[in-house]
Amino acid sequence: MLRPDQNGTTIPDESSRPALSASALKLRLLKRLKCTTRFEKAAWSTGAKLVAGVDEVGRGSLFGCVAAAACILNPDDRIRGLRDSKLLAPEVREKLATRIRKRAIAWSVAEVDVGKIDEINIYHASLLAMKLAVERLEPRPDYLLIDAVTIDFDCPQKKIIHGDALSASIAAASILAKVHRDAILRSLDSVYPQYGLAHNKGYATPFHKLALREHGPSPLHRQSWAAVAALCAEQLPLDLCDPELGVSELGVSELGVSELGVSELNVSLLNNEELAAEQLEISEEMDTEMEGSEE
Repeated sequence: MLRPDQNGTTIPDESSRPALSASALKLRLLKRLKCTTRFEKAAWSTGAKLVAGVDEVGRGSLFGCVAAAACILNPDDRIRGLRDSKLLAPEVREKLATRIRKRAIAWSVAEVDVGKIDEINIYHASLLAMKLAVERLEPRPDYLLIDAVTIDFDCPQKKIIHGDALSASIAAASILAKVHRDAILRSLDSVYPQYGLAHNKGYATPFHKLALREHGPSPLHRQSWAAVAALCAEQLPLDLCDPELGVSELGVSELGVSELGVSELNVSLLNNEELAAEQLEISEEMDTEMEGSEE
């Protein structure tokens, strides 16, 4: 809709535009942040020589491990294009991961499996995955930059809200962790093809929720999670009309989804799983950082 401004010129009426979803607003914020070595330089100025960035991925997934990575970048070998892994296309992430592995001083990845997640809860499992990744670094880091939290490791640390969007080292770690976990989930897709894991990476997307209702959980679903139990018991609504993941936006409007089996779903639902999973990862990221800011 158009409206005249004070000079009589017709301009778009902002009030008539649809409100942005929470994940879209979060994505817009992340895109505005500039990923630099400012935090690394501050650490180097204290005498630190081996500054490692640390990040995790998969915290909000309903399925499988939580993964983490740690990375010590070479200050004399800048890798261009580093930024929050969620803002990168999959093929770009893969290329950057290869460059990071070849050119970093040190890097490592680690996972905590679903059994441990169910035993100690996802928050502590995420911290454990990050600790394991740091412990695997060789040489040992003397300073840690971590996305939103601190971990049980004996060296100076700085937690940075939106760290993977602000620090090159944390961004590198986020890329390594994301590529590593995505590969694990793709490999499990052929074992559990009914859940669409290659597309949704285990996140609570519409297709994945329908699959849980129809097939129940696999051994690698997070059994302690209320969402998994409730979906399997048909205690939760499908919630496919969420503003962020609306049925019409996913190309399945008027399908009568609640009455369909997974095998009968419009293929566009599965094709949009990756977009839905990305939105859920962004929401997960922001929730994690809010927790970190409150510590």
